[in-house]
This record gives sequence, structure tokens and C-alpha cells, in this order.
Amino acid sequence: MIRIHVTSVFVDDQAKALAFYTEKLGFIKKNDLPAGEARWLTVVSPADTDGVELLLEPAGHPAVGPFQQHLVADGIPFTSFAVDDVYAEVERLKGLGVEFTQEATDMGPVVTAVLDDTCGNLIQLAAMK
Repeated sequence: MIRIHVTSVFVDDQAKALAFYTEKLGFIKKNDLPAGEARWLTVVSPADTDGVELLLEPAGHPAVGPFQQHLVADGIPFTSFAVDDVYAEVERLKGLGVEFTQEATDMGPVVTAVLDDTCGNLIQLAAMK
């Protein structure tokens, strides 16, 4: 059986990303190992510390910048994170200074919102009804 072990989000600054993803979004640091000029830096949900790791991957490849810029310009989130209550999470995050490009929106079977992770990405929050 194949499982997702690590998935990545490209970030323009690993230290800034670590602070945002832990202090604002509430993830916890799992790995922080030297990897050449960068770090193998992963975070996990405190609800599942042995679950899927999110790699805060340096956005150094020349294709990443234009890719991210086009997604952001078109309002397309790079990835989606599950939450129990999008409305409550949006309010909590706004209280921490997080900026949203889409407020909590009822989309029928799901409620979504989109935030700016300050590291080059739009991130969707979603909860099935």
C-alpha cells in the first residue's frame, strides 16, 4: 500500500516559513536537518505527529518563482489544509494577523477560505459540511 509520507510547499525563506507555519497555522516542527545550503525542514499537525510531513522546500529552482507568481495572480491555492470549522479558523488566524484572499465561503458540500502564507503561496482551508 502506498501512503503519502512527505509533501512539499515551496517557500522563499525557510526561517520565515517555519515561523508562519508554526506560530500562525499551529503546525509543529518535525525535522530540521542541514541539506546543503538549505535545510530538510518539515512540520506536522499536532493532531498527528507521525502523520504526513510538510516539507518547507526552498523555492530556488528557476521554474518555481514564475509558477508561484502565476498561481497567486490567478488566485489559485497551491495546496489545501483540512480544518474542523473554516469560519472559526479564519477568525483565529485573522487575530494573528494572517491575511486572506478569500473569506470563508460556503461552496455547497464544503466551506473554503484562502490565505496568503507570506512565503509565496496561497493556501486553502477546507471543511466538508
